[in-house]
Amino acid sequence: MTASLDDARLILEAGSRLLSDAVAAAKQLTEGGRKIDDHQVITERVAYAATEAVAAHAVLAELDAWTSTGNSTPIREQTAIAAVGELMTNLRERLSAAADDLGIGDDAVESAFPADVRAALRRTTAEALLRKLGGVAAETGGRNDWVIDEMHEQVRDQVREFAAQEVTPHAEHIHRTDATIPEAFIEKMAELGFFGLSIPEAYGGVEMGNLAMILTTEELSRASLAAAGSLITRPEILAKALLGGGTEEQKQHWLPKLASGEVMAGISVTEPDIGSDVAGVRCRATRGSVDGAEGWIIDGPKAWCTFAGRANVLAVLLRTDPDLSKGPKGLSLFVVPKETSREHAFECTQPGGGRLVGKADATPGYRGMHSYTLNFENWFVPADHLVGGDGGEGRGFYLQMAGFAAGRLQTGGRGCGLAQAALEETARYVIDRKQFEQPISEFQLTQYTLGKMAAQIAGARAITYAAARAFDEDERAAAPLAAQAKLLACDVAVTATQQGQLMHGGWGYAEEYPISRYVVDATVLPIFEGVKPILELKVIGRAILSA
Repeated sequence: MTASLDDARLILEAGSRLLSDAVAAAKQLTEGGRKIDDHQVITERVAYAATEAVAAHAVLAELDAWTSTGNSTPIREQTAIAAVGELMTNLRERLSAAADDLGIGDDAVESAFPADVRAALRRTTAEALLRKLGGVAAETGGRNDWVIDEMHEQVRDQVREFAAQEVTPHAEHIHRTDATIPEAFIEKMAELGFFGLSIPEAYGGVEMGNLAMILTTEELSRASLAAAGSLITRPEILAKALLGGGTEEQKQHWLPKLASGEVMAGISVTEPDIGSDVAGVRCRATRGSVDGAEGWIIDGPKAWCTFAGRANVLAVLLRTDPDLSKGPKGLSLFVVPKETSREHAFECTQPGGGRLVGKADATPGYRGMHSYTLNFENWFVPADHLVGGDGGEGRGFYLQMAGFAAGRLQTGGRGCGLAQAALEETARYVIDRKQFEQPISEFQLTQYTLGKMAAQIAGARAITYAAARAFDEDERAAAPLAAQAKLLACDVAVTATQQGQLMHGGWGYAEEYPISRYVVDATVLPIFEGVKPILELKVIGRAILSA
């Protein structure tokens, strides 16, 4: 029996009911989220299951929108059904494994998923359905034709053309030689307005909203995560901080420069011994003067500052109150100018004796932008470079967190783009590759795997686009949803690239095929902009269990 849209709605209702029981039990265990760290594994499972439920709702909401505008097709409907089936299968298994620890037992699982619902669940993940989707993916080269309105379709087409003509031809060279991103990329992206997508027109931006920004990020990442996909993220994070807490003078000065690409930014938060515990930042800024100019003097190390070499400015989170007991209230955010460098190691000096040294850390993937370990020695910044001026002292943590929410949203787009690249590359390969006297695209397991990839990508894309639209409505309220989009899309990117590599066989391990680059690039996604466990526990879990 063929799966229907009614099957998808039925299993989503069942999964939502089971999730409701799990969340209620987890709230009781954690005392409304106050004791998450006493129940980390339970919190992680509930947070991820909640993410899967949100993604499934987003998939069906997209399908309903397409149907209302006459854009639904049988294959789009079947992809949506399979996406919901994948998500609800995972949700059921995840919460079933935690049922005893949650104290809900098998009864809750059986009550939500009786025999008829389990049958519907099996239909939505049936091999025949997934093989059909895989066959279509092979025939179409896995092309992404997700329905969006005319304005956003123009954005996607423009970025897709730019990425194909300018980025893709250089992507492998940049990866294999660990080269720095060509200046031509930055210049042409600036001309096209890519850096000002979410900056208001009053400050030199094009203000097209977060969905346009996500589509741009997705298409650039599809061409190369490291050479283009992350280029607009760092200006975006700094712009959000300035819009959220900068003085009017700072906005007038910095935002037009960021929007035009005149100033490229790096974000410096992490330290060698400080990662997810951002409130524990120790690199310090103390009040001081140089040649009669009042300002701040920076001392200490920073780590994993992506694009720090080429960047003209760094957004640096620093401790301005030496009392560590103040935690996040002792942190402030600064815009720190520096000389640009295209080298893997650089040293900048100031006439007053200040010194900034940076060295790129070697990584297996995500090459092109490079991530640097930095050390500041008596590095001076004028007083007006404290974001928010005097009123911004002690507010850096909160401004940075708002910027991180935007970064997580973009990373969801990056995950979708990289997963899409893996699907397309694999679809092309299986058509061309012959084994046992036939294209491997004709084998059932190949079709099934491609179909599964397509369904998983649909779930990731639906929740990411939903988060982008929610961000346009209320960024603060949408922050947990952005974290959920990042969580799911990045895991899908890891899974899709690795599945694609396996279907390439031995050639999937050869650098001459892009899939090997996709695999090593994807592994960074669950780490940066909030490492996966922290998102699950401290962002998504806390939002769900304290509600």
